[in-house]
Amino acid sequence: MTRKLGSILIATLALAACQSIAPAAPQAKLNVVAAETFLADIAQNVAGDRVPIAALMPIGVDPHGFEPTPIDVAKVADSNLLIINGAGFEGFLAELLQNAGGQRTIIEAAAGLASRQPSRTEIVADTIDPHFWLDPNHVIKYAENIRDGLSQADPDGAAIYAANADRYIQQLQALDQTIRDQVAAIPAARRLIVTNHESFGYFADRYGFKIIGTIVPSVSAGSAPSAQQLAQLIDHIKATGASAIFLETGTNPQLAQQVANETGLKVVTGLYSHSITDASGPAPTYLDMMRANVTAIVAALK
Repeated sequence: MTRKLGSILIATLALAACQSIAPAAPQAKLNVVAAETFLADIAQNVAGDRVPIAALMPIGVDPHGFEPTPIDVAKVADSNLLIINGAGFEGFLAELLQNAGGQRTIIEAAAGLASRQPSRTEIVADTIDPHFWLDPNHVIKYAENIRDGLSQADPDGAAIYAANADRYIQQLQALDQTIRDQVAAIPAARRLIVTNHESFGYFADRYGFKIIGTIVPSVSAGSAPSAQQLAQLIDHIKATGASAIFLETGTNPQLAQQVANETGLKVVTGLYSHSITDASGPAPTYLDMMRANVTAIVAALK
C-alpha cells in the first residue's frame, strides 16, 4: 500500500512539474512599429498583450520636422508591419521605406476619413488636414483600422484584437462625453481659438470652437508666416475678441508673443498635439493627452 501511494505521489509531482513548465500560448510573430508615440499608444490598446508596439519617433519629437536616423531606418527594416497616421502626415515616409528596403504591411490609421474644410475665417494654405486624432471620434476609426490590419496579419489573434478594440472604443466614447461636459463651462462666445499652426481644426469642429487664426497658416509647423499674414492675423484677432493663443509643446513662442503684445492676448503653452509624454509626465497616453489639452483650454477660456 505504501509503495502504491508512493508511486501515485511521484506521478502527481511529475504532472505538476510538467504543468509548471508548459509553454505559454504562442504570441503573434509580428514586429510592429507605429510612426508616432500617440499612435503607438492607440495601437497598443488594440494589440493588448498579444503584440508589443514600438514607436518610431522618440517622445517629444514633432513629426513635421522628423528626420529618420540610421537607427530609425533599421527599426523599420526589421519590422513586418508599420502603422502610420496617413493623409500625408508622414512626409518622410517614402524616403524612409526606400532606405529600409524589404517588404512590410502598412496600416494607415486615418484611412476612410475625409479631411475637414477650413471655415472662411481660417487662413490656411493646405487642402488636407491630417490631424484627425485630435477628435477622439476619429480615433474610433483608427482603432478599427488597426484592429483590421492586425487581424489580417495575425488571424489567430483576431478575436483578441476585436475585444480590445471594442473596449478602447468605449473609452474613446467616454472621453468624448467628458470633453463635451467640460467645454460646456465655456460660453459659446468665448470659444475662440488661436493656435500655433493649423492642428486643432477637428477638435474645434467637434466641440463648437471657432478657429480665429493660426500663427503659421499651415497644417505643418515647419512653415513660416509672411509679414502680411501676421498683420492680417493681428487685425482679425482684434476684430473678433479672441482672448488666448494656444501653443503646442516644443513651439518657439517668439511669434506668438509678438502677436500677444499687439493684441493683448495671453499665451497658453504646453498643449500636446503630436506626442505623448513619458510615464512621469501629464500625458503618458493618448487619452491623457486629450484630457490635459481640454483642461488647459477650458481653464484659459471659461
